[in-house]
Amino acid sequence: MVIYKWLNSLGRYLELMGRTFQRPERMRMFFKEYLKEMAQLGVNSIGIVLLISFFIGAVICIQMKLNIQSPWMPRWTTGYVTREIMLLEFSSSIMCLILAGKVGSNIASEIGTMRVTQQIDALDIMGVNSACYLILPKVLGLITIMPFLVIFSSATGILGAYGTAYIGHVLSPEDLTSGLQHAFNPWFVWMSIIKSLFFAFIISSVPSYFGYTVEGGSVNVGKASTDAVVSSSVLILCSDVFLTQLLS
Repeated sequence: MVIYKWLNSLGRYLELMGRTFQRPERMRMFFKEYLKEMAQLGVNSIGIVLLISFFIGAVICIQMKLNIQSPWMPRWTTGYVTREIMLLEFSSSIMCLILAGKVGSNIASEIGTMRVTQQIDALDIMGVNSACYLILPKVLGLITIMPFLVIFSSATGILGAYGTAYIGHVLSPEDLTSGLQHAFNPWFVWMSIIKSLFFAFIISSVPSYFGYTVEGGSVNVGKASTDAVVSSSVLILCSDVFLTQLLS
């Protein structure tokens, strides 16, 4: 029964995505909603991304210096490890897990409320493709803004590491700079951006499915929001393993 339920949900999800990725009926209205969702889902998340990235970068730098650095290792090791962690995992995978809780619950609650208040039914009765009208701007808006969030997160994490170097005097800024520049591979930046694009699709489409297919009242909307965040997080972690192996 569990496998049947999963397969049924997968089929309904693919059917919904098929209805979503169709040509919008009114391009001017779609473009307006696209810009609105880009600001609501992406731009409004910049603050929490910068805040978390700054302190995570500072904490990683302190932990690496205190627990890894030794007289037998080069002094730039702390900066090197901090850069690799921020680029390869935190700025893409961990940050998207955080956004899955913030953005995913917002999407599922918004669309779920429209479903239980019969606003989606009204759109269908008027002949509007409600899936394309409601979901497509969210998906494309978050995919568009996500690479910028990744770049901002990486840069802010490095600034946090420099904050520990200048303010906390954990290590000298020169050693940190040497580590950040040592054996830098530009492909790691592109790999982080490519992974974030897949994660952005998961964060926007999966909660949209849970909200669009909710049945009942406000209690069911809350449950759908919780299920959306959990499912998005699990899918991000599973796809992270596959994408990391593929892109590496």
